[in-house]
Amino acid sequence: MKSDFAFKTIRELSHGLAFKHFSPVELLEDVIARSEKLEPQLKMFCYVDFDRARADARAAETRMMRGDRSSELDGIPTAIKDLIPVKGMPQRFGSRAVPDTPVSLDAPSVERLRDAGAVILGKSTTSEFGSKAVGDSPLSGTTRNPWNVEMTPGGSSCGAAAMVAAGLVPYALGTDGGGSVRIPAALTGLCGIKAHFARVPVFPAPATPSLAHVGPVARTVEDTATVLSVIAGYDRRDPFTLPGGVPDFVGATKTSRKMKIAWSPTLGYGRADPEVTGLCERAVRRIEGMGFAVDRLDDVMDDPFSLWAAEFYAGVGTKLRKIIAEQPELLDPAVLDVLKQALRQDLHTYYQSVFDRYAFREKVRQLFETYDLLLTPTVPVPAFAAGRNLPPGYEDRDIVSWATFTYPFNLTGQPAASLPVGFNDDGLPVGLQIVGPAHDEAAVLSLAGTYEQANTDHIRARPAMTWAT
Repeated sequence: MKSDFAFKTIRELSHGLAFKHFSPVELLEDVIARSEKLEPQLKMFCYVDFDRARADARAAETRMMRGDRSSELDGIPTAIKDLIPVKGMPQRFGSRAVPDTPVSLDAPSVERLRDAGAVILGKSTTSEFGSKAVGDSPLSGTTRNPWNVEMTPGGSSCGAAAMVAAGLVPYALGTDGGGSVRIPAALTGLCGIKAHFARVPVFPAPATPSLAHVGPVARTVEDTATVLSVIAGYDRRDPFTLPGGVPDFVGATKTSRKMKIAWSPTLGYGRADPEVTGLCERAVRRIEGMGFAVDRLDDVMDDPFSLWAAEFYAGVGTKLRKIIAEQPELLDPAVLDVLKQALRQDLHTYYQSVFDRYAFREKVRQLFETYDLLLTPTVPVPAFAAGRNLPPGYEDRDIVSWATFTYPFNLTGQPAASLPVGFNDDGLPVGLQIVGPAHDEAAVLSLAGTYEQANTDHIRARPAMTWAT
């Protein structure tokens, strides 16, 4: 199915709407038609409400005809990950254990997208309770990677990444409690960012309130920044939310800053596929060639996974304690196993991990006294077979710990993004992680934007799916 709207950026679609080259209703109907063709192959959605989307598109068309569009996002379709509440839609967390009852409120990020005129198609798939770094759940089955439908798109924001990578929508909203925006962004050739912790408010409180972030995936750095600018900002319902105004994220993507950068291919404990390391090192050399000072660091930290797991799995497990005890058969066996282990930890062990987390955060903070940014591979491997919990060769790791490089920065709360930097010999995307100092998303977006302006191959690249376009 050929479409003039497939693979367009927010900027391109917004320009077309602003100049009345097409209408929000025409755009939506094209997206719906393509989604119905793509969905059986990719399994991107766990719930859709096209009737409401059509009503929202008609309202956007009225604004457009008045010359009164709400924002760059006005009239542009998107979807919301199933971990995020959307009023009038079920929030099932990718789980059969949660009823399909519509919820009564929008998350702050969803409220802001609605105020900006976004047209919400429905809920995108997630691994169960966001607890795996791949794209399958008992509720919605196996979401697949548009670059190769035999492969996983990563997780847990699997549906969000799949639909953007397939060119269906220019952006989608995900969550990131241990890498769940950055991992699928890397495995599907997209940009994805989690801002500093609580830059984007989260409400109601999630199962992992000190780790959870909401963030976008998109085809370009500018589009990622555009969405982040809309969903960020103070909200009194989130006790952690950051006060003050929202930084100029879009402006940061167009501003090159002089920065000292650390590059670590392992962080001191990880291991990465040689092709992944090679593509990331090539990107780092390009960054050096653009005038940035880069030092290689091989011993940055000890693996903090046990600290992350103590917090994340204990939070989810506590929320699900009754189901674990009474209806364990409803849960993904791999998820059930890690949750049961987490619930066995005693109070002393748990609180020791809390104190160790503070010490870990201070060690990482000190690194950023010397460096403005830290670069790593986003994920140590390219996409692997859909349906697997772990990549080949990582059987000694757990369902999240194989994604070696992302979870440390949920523990610290720092802003971190994944940037596409090329394709391996099998044509699968590879991502470079950019980590910034506390509260400085602008540093991350500045380097990402500078790099992208000089290396645009990923923007022009399309998955080899004749049925996708």
